[in-house]
Amino acid sequence: MARVILIFFTCLTFTSLLAGSALAGSIYKCIKDDKVVFSQTSCPKEFSQRQIEYDLGITTEIDSDKPQNFIDPLSALLDMKTISKEKLMQLINAEMYRLKQENSYFDILRASEEQKIERKRYWQKKEKDNPEYLSEMKEMHLYFDDLIANNQKSIDLLQQRKALVEAEEKPESTEK
Repeated sequence: MARVILIFFTCLTFTSLLAGSALAGSIYKCIKDDKVVFSQTSCPKEFSQRQIEYDLGITTEIDSDKPQNFIDPLSALLDMKTISKEKLMQLINAEMYRLKQENSYFDILRASEEQKIERKRYWQKKEKDNPEYLSEMKEMHLYFDDLIANNQKSIDLLQQRKALVEAEEKPESTEK
């Protein structure tokens, strides 16, 4: 019994240390006159700020008087400020491919669901014109049609974006 408690306590301590180290990866050292305060959030404006990062046993202190503004990655992608046009085209093509693959997967799922409903109808000895069977089939087809239509809208938007990016590249390449 003592071993079980000791093992449980050891595991609990180890997991709390892991969780603590994950949360304490970066802290701020706030300095005003002779007063020093440590915080997990940015310092108030009246304090000077130093960021302390701890990773793999190495502590790094960075002088960062300004609070850090985090850039939303989606906004950066849409503004095209952080990636090249080639990389943007690659990302657009990859997303279009993924959506087309997902549509193919939906077609496979639709066929599987159709077989499942058909088997259910067969074992319940219902006719193909049974209202319950027809209702289930209609509901299933509407569901998958909606999923595929949503993906197709996204693909169309990505096609438009791709055309805009390609149109921006052409004037540069014709000047040569």
